Amino acid sequence: MPAARNSIHEVFAYLCVPDTQQAITFYTQAFGAAELYRLTEPSGRIGHAELQMGPSAVLMLSDPFPEFGIVPPPPEGLPGQVIHLHVDSADDMVAQAVAAGAVQLTELSDQFYGERGCRVRDPFGHTWLLGHSIEKVTPEEMQRRYTKLMTE
Repeated sequence: MPAARNSIHEVFAYLCVPDTQQAITFYTQAFGAAELYRLTEPSGRIGHAELQMGPSAVLMLSDPFPEFGIVPPPPEGLPGQVIHLHVDSADDMVAQAVAAGAVQLTELSDQFYGERGCRVRDPFGHTWLLGHSIEKVTPEEMQRRYTKLMTE
């Protein structure tokens, strides 16, 4: 008899940042997040905060707790780590994020997989891919375009 399988109900991004209060301010201004709640220890360090981002996404944050191995990325970011926000208008969201203090890492452009977007890095070292759909692309067409892109 096969083992019982667990179902995944939700996935959350949980970010350690150098200053959770500043991060809450930034994510609110840059991405329109709304603070749900926070847990603050007597010293003032924020151990946990949750932000609502759109109708179904929750972003979790904490201050550094090096005594538990919880440390933020360096200011230049971590390679291989990107959070993707699918938005109504990447152009508008990038402008909003940059105005709030993000650094635009790539130019806004239309991509082979049917999105327009670019990458930004927030003031806390986290990289975000901001994109919106410009066309519905089948996996087969996406592969054809990807192969062409990689062989030109």
